[in-house]
Amino acid sequence: MDIAIRGALVVDGTGAPGRTADVGIDRGRIAEIAAPGALSARRTLDASGLVLAPGFIDMHAHSDLQILAEPEHTAKVSQGVTLEVLGQDGLSYAPVDDAVLATLRTQIAGWNDDPPGFDWNWRSVAEYLDRLDAGIAANAAYLVPQGTLRMLCAGYEDRPVTEDELDRMRATLAQSLAEGAFGMSSGLTYTPGMYAGTGELAALCAVVAEHGGFYSPHHRSYGAGALDAYAEMIEVSRRSGCPLHLAHATMNFGPNAGRAGDLLSMLDSAIADGCDITLDSYPYLPGCTSLHALLPSWVAEGGVEAALQRLSDPVQRDRIRTVMEVEGADGCHGVPIDWDTIEINGVRDAQRHGHLVGRSVAESARVAGIRPSDLYFDTLVAERLGTSCLMHVGHEDNVRAIMRHPVHTAGSDGLLVGDRPHPRAWGTFPRYLGHYVRELGVLGLQECVQHMTGRAADRLGLTDRGRIREGCAADLVLFDPDRVTDTATFENPRQQAAGIPHVFVNGVPVIEDGHRTGAQPGRALRRSR
Repeated sequence: MDIAIRGALVVDGTGAPGRTADVGIDRGRIAEIAAPGALSARRTLDASGLVLAPGFIDMHAHSDLQILAEPEHTAKVSQGVTLEVLGQDGLSYAPVDDAVLATLRTQIAGWNDDPPGFDWNWRSVAEYLDRLDAGIAANAAYLVPQGTLRMLCAGYEDRPVTEDELDRMRATLAQSLAEGAFGMSSGLTYTPGMYAGTGELAALCAVVAEHGGFYSPHHRSYGAGALDAYAEMIEVSRRSGCPLHLAHATMNFGPNAGRAGDLLSMLDSAIADGCDITLDSYPYLPGCTSLHALLPSWVAEGGVEAALQRLSDPVQRDRIRTVMEVEGADGCHGVPIDWDTIEINGVRDAQRHGHLVGRSVAESARVAGIRPSDLYFDTLVAERLGTSCLMHVGHEDNVRAIMRHPVHTAGSDGLLVGDRPHPRAWGTFPRYLGHYVRELGVLGLQECVQHMTGRAADRLGLTDRGRIREGCAADLVLFDPDRVTDTATFENPRQQAAGIPHVFVNGVPVIEDGHRTGAQPGRALRRSR
């Protein structure tokens, strides 16, 4: 046997009470679970006083490029993440052609950067998964991004697709699922995915269901129209027969304070009627996205260059300003924007615009002596949309209520780039265990581990991950239940969690005594029917 982990409290991902045991690893698998002191191996690890759990599954990750560009991937593996679900929010880099890839590299640079000299040696989902197999720190699963799919097959216009375009989208989706994608994502406050109607989404989800996948939408509103937006996603699931996984499910902005119960009642009713629904959330109040995502959707019609032209036109600026500040833009979830809640946290050109980082748009505008909207427009044009922001719009009671729900899983929604990335990229999983389990008791230890492991594996259809069971892949994390905590803050976000000394991916140590080993044992997982 390769490794024997001895004397840990094994919390196995099923929700069952923990038990003290030895766990043996051999050739990347859990070979044996035995009474304390019973196992021997070429290497033994004394885990007395530690919890041994399945590796955590990040159901909503934005590591699509950084998992390749920064192979250490310390942000994720140091917090116990052994599997990430990529291709989120309807925008990622496969399937693409040359023109679509060029647009995406600009459009979502605020999420993923656009690393100079990076080798974009794929176009299809199969080729992207093969690239991941060449060497990554954690395992990865991929969702087909519906916005990218629409861009590839129908362009960037705000209109219904034609039957021929829809047929092409369905065929490309089916091919991508056959190549190993686990389902489809959407970003329905992002262009061009938001241009799709309910019927178009249902038609695509029928293909996903036929291939045994699931649908993970960032729906049309987390603000003024949140409940209607959730209801639309349930309707898509009903029409298509496709399992539904609600991305970063929450109720944000002023109109939704204290209204998580309304959402959960809606979900409970749909589940009782036979709908297959799960969700994920992150344990923080602010959200994070590209700064340009807050614009009215019509500004981006036609692509990046068209958007930049509109933002540079004084007449168009006045029109955009009115929509954002008075009416409530669809990109800002139908709520009139409060510039004090929008904090710039990442810029493309730090030399020219680094002074904006860590300040709200309103604060920077006051310093500059201009209107907040003008500072916003000027920044987007100068940065060619490559700016990210925090949105301080969450409610703690909603966060706690949603994480208690029995279909809840965990997702960081973490952006790994920018000057001050949201600390959830480094701290989501230890924050659940430290703050919400140990300090507040919102979740029990076994319950929380199940949310972050076994339940997520069930949604992905993975029978050999997410649990500590003989024959399962040895994706494992050892943590100290009395010390585990997130240390990443909004001021200093790139801080490694405390209390997580050991992490294994496919049986190989990637964190050892709290330090990154440099190993890259992860691989692309491919969905099977």
